[in-house]
Amino acid sequence: MGSGPDAVTSNSTTSGVTTILIDRPSRRNAVDLPTAEKLYEKVLDFEVNPSQKVCILAGAYGTFCAGADLHDVADIQQPPKSRKNLQPVQGCNLAPMGPSRLQVKKPIIAAVSGYAVAGGLELSLVADIRIVEEDAVFGVFCRRWGVPLIDGGTVRLQAIVGLGRALDMILTGRPVDAKEALAMGLANRVVPKGKAIEEATKLAKQLLTFPQLCMNKDRASCYYSAYNASSFEDAMRNEFENGVEVLSVESIKGATKFKNGEGRNGRFDAASKL
Repeated sequence: MGSGPDAVTSNSTTSGVTTILIDRPSRRNAVDLPTAEKLYEKVLDFEVNPSQKVCILAGAYGTFCAGADLHDVADIQQPPKSRKNLQPVQGCNLAPMGPSRLQVKKPIIAAVSGYAVAGGLELSLVADIRIVEEDAVFGVFCRRWGVPLIDGGTVRLQAIVGLGRALDMILTGRPVDAKEALAMGLANRVVPKGKAIEEATKLAKQLLTFPQLCMNKDRASCYYSAYNASSFEDAMRNEFENGVEVLSVESIKGATKFKNGEGRNGRFDAASKL
């Protein structure tokens, strides 16, 4: 498949899991403008659909994403003002890789197989959790060609792995395998080859069992603290003000379930939906 409408597909289940798949095997799932637009559209569709709770982002044919399509980049003599994905940041508008300027309000899990490099690395950083196959490779491979990180790589990577590790990757462009990615916190879990989507789906189904308002409020507070808070006190205030509204909606019901015997001794097998 090429860069047409089928370069990105999505599937939504009745249980609430959306899977978005990049499908450009001829370019190792590299992203050109039409693919970026489609990715952006699919992620926004997930975000505004109240029936969908968790998104899985993956690549087809054993590769997550090789970054921006350099064939597409090579054709740009002067970035034209009409090119949507090369516009300055205006809130959450379309980015070169598509959805990378978004702060999505619901969990995203990246199922990483093969290469997640350059813009593909940046795309994986949009996710909250990265499930990584044992032969996966991360890297700022665009270092070799003078293509900058303009999809959040210099922003998100250091927040996830720390400034020192981020600069090591960004300055050298070197490949980082799954084992090292796990050690530095870039990968959350490493799974056998071919199992990333399967494991991401299992995790997504687990997230569906939790009280959603509470989970998403806690998630939002983490992002606010990492990127938006002006001080420790501001972060703490935001955490309290957003969390306290959960108490009457979910917390009292949840505490009552615990009081009645559910979830004792750290058990997660009891139904926890409220």
